[in-house]
Amino acid sequence: MQRASNIALAVSAMLMLFSIAHAQQRQSALQPIEAMVPSRYDFGLPGWAPKPMEPAANPTTAAKVELGRHLFYDKRLSADGSMSCESCHQQSRAFTDGRAVARGVTGQSTPRNSMSLVNVAYFPVLTWANPLLRHLEQQALVPLIGQEPIELGLAGKEQEMVKRLAAEPIYRRLFAEAFPEANGEISLATVVRALSAFERSIVSMRSPYDRYRYEGDVDAVSDAAIRGEALFFSERLECHHCHNGLNLADTVLHERNKAGEIAFHNTGLYNLDGKGAYPADNTGIMEITGKPEDMGRFRAPSLRNVAVTGPYMHDGSIATLDGVLDHYAAGGRTIASGPHAGIGRTNPFKSSFVPGFTLTREERADVIAFLNSLTDGALLHDPRFANPWLRKDKSK
Repeated sequence: MQRASNIALAVSAMLMLFSIAHAQQRQSALQPIEAMVPSRYDFGLPGWAPKPMEPAANPTTAAKVELGRHLFYDKRLSADGSMSCESCHQQSRAFTDGRAVARGVTGQSTPRNSMSLVNVAYFPVLTWANPLLRHLEQQALVPLIGQEPIELGLAGKEQEMVKRLAAEPIYRRLFAEAFPEANGEISLATVVRALSAFERSIVSMRSPYDRYRYEGDVDAVSDAAIRGEALFFSERLECHHCHNGLNLADTVLHERNKAGEIAFHNTGLYNLDGKGAYPADNTGIMEITGKPEDMGRFRAPSLRNVAVTGPYMHDGSIATLDGVLDHYAAGGRTIASGPHAGIGRTNPFKSSFVPGFTLTREERADVIAFLNSLTDGALLHDPRFANPWLRKDKSK
């Protein structure tokens, strides 16, 4: 409970810092992040896709996105100049990092797997297990100045970061274009707003499955993928209860669903004491709520591009999609020995949507084919989201 209290206090402190940063802007030019409205930005979406919501006080603009893209790939946003946001969110991996858990500038590991940033604009809560973080403008402060664990390590070094950015000639132009209402001011507040705008712009709606399901291209996917889709959305496997809709996730917010939907689930990944316990550093939203029944409840991630975002689960403890299917087929993971030994299938807090199932070898291959059809290959190389510094004669 002490750790939960510390996290709640840390979040409150970050929100206070964010408010103070706004209050310090010239003539209060930047307003606090509050109301959400449908975005007017051209995300390049197909006609069937709804636009995401965004804070009315931080409208997405092309100038802001371009500034955010430069900042996202800039190692000057870390304490020692060794890391950038891209270090944990690589485009070729659908903006994940391929590690079980992320590491910060000090080498300290976080307890969680790096979530994909693709379509993050469509989520009303962010991260695996923090229902308090609802805006990217708030969440960006966690890796920048968070200290438990340290990620980019800028706590207490915010002004040093500002000086580094101000010394780069291109930023004087980019900040002026992105924030004319703040006279182009370079500050923590404008940095997180620009980063948030860029992250919102990272959308993926061009997978073979999208072309098949939403655009009627029957040749876009294989017969195996079509059979796998039928299995995935069947009551036999139950997958669709937590992975459905636009993002193949049951937490969603967009212009056609402005109220939003939020859900967290316990999938029986652990059962350390036979009474439902998860590892102490990964207890799910119970860490925030303090409610025993919230033990092990995490947000279901989007399955878009899932074939390239492994390893899987909130702690990266399952290496492959086959391993994920094993976990759900068993109705919860059994760990035979070691500090995490336990029978997840009997976890008393496990969701009723994880009862277990059986698959033939052919059916398993079909489900994997369906999951592979969710990869938007164009996204992984889209120049709109790529590192802009690679074309500049700079050493970052």
